[in-house]
Amino acid sequence: MTVRLYDTRAQALRDFAPRDPSNVTVYVCGPTVQSGPHIGHVRAAVGFDILRRWLEYRHGRVTFVRNVTDIDDKILANATDAEPWWALAYRIELEFTRAYAAVGVLAPTYEPRATASVPQMIELIETLIERGHAYAAPDGSGDVYFDVRSWPEYGSLTRQSLDAMEAAADADPRGKRDPRDFALWKGAKPEEPSDAAWSSPWGHGRPGWHIECSAMSRRYLGGEFDIHGGGLDLRFPHHENELAQSTAAGDPFARYWVHNGLVTVGDQKMSKSLGNFLLADDVLRERDPRVVRYALGAAHYRSSLDLTPASFDEAEAALGRIRSFLQRAARVLPGGSAGRDEDVPVAFASAMDDDLAVPQALAVLHETVRAGNTALDEGDHDAVSAAVGAVSAMLAVLGLDAADEPRGDDAETVALDALVRTMIDQRAEARATKDWTTADRIRDAIAAAGIVLEDGPEGTHWSVNRG
Repeated sequence: MTVRLYDTRAQALRDFAPRDPSNVTVYVCGPTVQSGPHIGHVRAAVGFDILRRWLEYRHGRVTFVRNVTDIDDKILANATDAEPWWALAYRIELEFTRAYAAVGVLAPTYEPRATASVPQMIELIETLIERGHAYAAPDGSGDVYFDVRSWPEYGSLTRQSLDAMEAAADADPRGKRDPRDFALWKGAKPEEPSDAAWSSPWGHGRPGWHIECSAMSRRYLGGEFDIHGGGLDLRFPHHENELAQSTAAGDPFARYWVHNGLVTVGDQKMSKSLGNFLLADDVLRERDPRVVRYALGAAHYRSSLDLTPASFDEAEAALGRIRSFLQRAARVLPGGSAGRDEDVPVAFASAMDDDLAVPQALAVLHETVRAGNTALDEGDHDAVSAAVGAVSAMLAVLGLDAADEPRGDDAETVALDALVRTMIDQRAEARATKDWTTADRIRDAIAAAGIVLEDGPEGTHWSVNRG
């Protein structure tokens, strides 16, 4: 039952050995809340949600931290007189929260905002200065930079040589010793809002982007934790800089680095800067959120995902087959279904242990559904119950839990059931008297309303066509 994960720093699969097997610690870089989430953000959240659920299945407890960057150049640039930077950041944060919740992403154990940890950032910067790895700009700007040449391991995450790197573009280079030095603290500028600055030993200013995550991960998980996650596009410079400043300050930092692949459109990375993104709100308005989750989680988390309308159509059809089986099973099993505390099948577990091989795990899920349908056809209720238990357990790990399905006991569903049942009875009477014209007319009317009929040994049952 050893989980193996691809460690980006080692560039290899590694057996996962947490510091405390009873409490896995994970830090994932969350959104910079300058504008609403696109579907690439949601894909990343789904990928790490599946990782979290599997680690909880294997280890029982996961302390999961996902930060919110609520102070940044882009946030200040997008603010207006009518909506100050802090109001914009909070509004966009809520948009991310709604999108994540819609697709079943579990709330993090802690979700710190950068602005709530500024004292910890200042403390970390002071430590770096004391250790000779950071310096205040000599021009009086109030800027503080990390000295990349002072840390020989700089570049180890992405395996780059320092001289081959481009200059850091996160601050004015005028006070830098080396163009590649990156900002730890940014001195306040006259054109920026006065409330977007904090007091520090170097004057009023605000933190650089990279120092935020180092300070927050240390605050909530300690100087060493198990997994640091984020999008592949964050490896450089963000995660490279995090690793350098944290280890230079004396922290062991992350034991494993896990990065998710990007969503592409026509083989180009989906991004706001390229203008080729699908807004999460737009997609979720058009599609069942569970369909969206299935489509985003079905590919291996490290692979690029080229999303098309067919991606969602295929996900909808796949979920439809699972739902159909569970509905059929619920009609014949005592109490409706098996419990949710079943173990997942061995083949499913083997796939998930192998660096979260969700495509192979889904194959096990659908094979179990096929076997369950065969058992239903043969009247083997014990096999049906076992299949329902296994399917339910697998869906829970994947965040597609059937227990979250609408129960169908609301007033509208009861009324619809009564009407459809009446039409089914009328069709049965017409067929019994060999009035095929009337039977066909009723059948066609039911189909035109998007209702699927299923004739079986236990009678005729109906369901809404979701395909």
